[in-house]
Amino acid sequence: MLKRLYDWTMSLADHPRALWVLALVSFIESSVFPIPPDVLMIPMILARPSRAWLIALVALVASVLGGLLGYAIGYFAYDQLGQPILEALGKADRMEEFATRFNDFGFWAVLTAGITPFPYKVITSMSGWTSMPLGTFIATSILARGLRFFIVAGLLWKFGAPVRDFIERRLGLMFILFVLLLLGGVYAVKML
Repeated sequence: MLKRLYDWTMSLADHPRALWVLALVSFIESSVFPIPPDVLMIPMILARPSRAWLIALVALVASVLGGLLGYAIGYFAYDQLGQPILEALGKADRMEEFATRFNDFGFWAVLTAGITPFPYKVITSMSGWTSMPLGTFIATSILARGLRFFIVAGLLWKFGAPVRDFIERRLGLMFILFVLLLLGGVYAVKML
């Protein structure tokens, strides 16, 4: 079953509209969607390594724009939209304490969430809710998401064939590692 899913994802990665789908996934992941764009970005780069930098750029731009939507949710509609999202993640009861700590370390929070598997959407809405300076938010988002997407793109561009071979030979292990990283990100959110 995993092999069929992998083959299907690889065929989608080479589809003419794959960049648009990546842009959409990157945009909504930064504000409300729980699946990271890496799920599509990695197969796209493995399928067409010559487009690695373009793929990373599309993910970066769409992710930062989606982060601005998350910021707007926090800033303008926290009570109606932002709070239910954070309540769903189990964070509603500790909002004031988190807001104080967040404002003290806002740059680092955005940087860390932008680079790691930590759900970036939580930080984008918190940035708006705590009124982090918009310039700081945008600059840090560009830095963090740029590092994340361009490092992945660079590694896959440089070592793409061996990485693809490794993934294809150890598909079950890669799936388990992906699930563990995803669960680790959810756990990290709950521990805040």
